[in-house]
Amino acid sequence: MVDAQPMKQSPLVVHTEWSRSWGGQEIRVLTELREMRRLGFRVALIVPRDSVLARRAAAEGIAVHGVSTFAKLNLASWWELYRLIRALKPTVVNTHSSEDSWMAGAIARLCRIPLIVRTRHVLAPISSALCYTLFPHVVFTCSAAIADQLVAQGVPREKTAVLSTGNDEARFRFSPENRRKIRQEYGIGEDEVLVGNVGFLRHYKGHPFIVKTAAAMPSQYRFMLVGGGDELGKLQAQAEALGVADRIVFAGHQEQPEQFFSAFDLFFFSSNEAEGVSQSLIQSLLNGLPVLASRIPSTMEPLSHIEDYRLVEYDDVPAASQGLAELAQLPRRDPERMERQHRIIAERYGLQGMVRILTATYARYGVVAAQQPD
Repeated sequence: MVDAQPMKQSPLVVHTEWSRSWGGQEIRVLTELREMRRLGFRVALIVPRDSVLARRAAAEGIAVHGVSTFAKLNLASWWELYRLIRALKPTVVNTHSSEDSWMAGAIARLCRIPLIVRTRHVLAPISSALCYTLFPHVVFTCSAAIADQLVAQGVPREKTAVLSTGNDEARFRFSPENRRKIRQEYGIGEDEVLVGNVGFLRHYKGHPFIVKTAAAMPSQYRFMLVGGGDELGKLQAQAEALGVADRIVFAGHQEQPEQFFSAFDLFFFSSNEAEGVSQSLIQSLLNGLPVLASRIPSTMEPLSHIEDYRLVEYDDVPAASQGLAELAQLPRRDPERMERQHRIIAERYGLQGMVRILTATYARYGVVAAQQPD
C-alpha cells in the first residue's frame, strides 16, 4: 500500500458503465460520483452517449465522456476507449458492467492507472474470474453474499470489499405530511392497510407474486407498485384477470419515491434473484416499515438487524398472506419502533457509511482529495 499524502491536484475518479438503461446500478454510479465530487475529488463518467446515465450525470454538472459503445469484439471501440483514458489520465478507474469492465480494466492496467476498481452489483454466477483477478486492485461488492459467491468462484478474498450502496438517511425518513398527501391523492383510507413496493418493473423483481398475493388478501388490503418498466402491461393484465385491478395502484416512475414510502403501512419486497442489497429495501427500512420479503441471501443481510419482518419463499402465496396479516398486527407507524429501525439501518447502510468505506479504501492506495471541502 501507499502512504496517503494530499495531492497538489485532486485525483480524477472516472467511472465506466456499459448500460443504457436506468435502475439501481446506474443510481449507485451517479451517487458515488456525486459524493466524491462533494468531498473534493474531480470526477468523470465514460458511458454510451445515448444512455440515461449520461443525460442525468450531465444535468448535475458531472463531466460525461460519451463513447459509441463498449464492445469487446470491436477494435474501433477499444481504440476509442484507449485514446479517451490516455487523454484523461485518471487516478481511479471504477468499472461496473461486464463489457466495460473487461475493456476499461485492461486499458487501465496498460495505462498504469494507480487504482482500478471493479464493482459487482448482482448476486449471480460469473462466467469467468479473470476479469476480477487480472485487472482490478479492489473488487467492491454490494453485499457480503456477492463477495462469498465471487470467492467461491476463484476471486481472492483479500481483493474483495463489501460496499453496499449508501442511501440518504435524511431523505428516507418517515413524513406524516407525505403520508397524508399520497394517501389522499390515491384515495387510500386510514382504515386500509397499504402494502407497497418501489422498483423498476423487471422480471427478476418478482412483481407477479405481489399481484397474486393481493388476490388472496381481504379487501381492506390495498397495494401500490411504484415504478415503470417493461413488465407494466403484463402486471396490469394479471391484476385484471385476478379481479384485483381496483385494489392495486400502478403509480409509475416517481422522482421522489421517499414520499411514497411514508404512505405505505407494509413493504413487500418480492425480488427473487440477482439482487445485491436492494436500494428500495434499505429505503423502506430507513422509513421504518415492516417488511415481507422473498428469501434470498442478500436480502437476509439487512433484515437480520431488525425485528419487524417476515421471510417467505418466492411465490408462496399462502405464506405471504399470513406474513402480511401478522405484520399488519404490529403498532402502525409507531415512532419508537421506526426511530430504532432507522438508526440501526442508517449506521450500516446509510450514505455516510458508504462514503467512509469508499474514502478509506482510496486512502490505502494513496488516493486522497487535495483539499477537503469546508
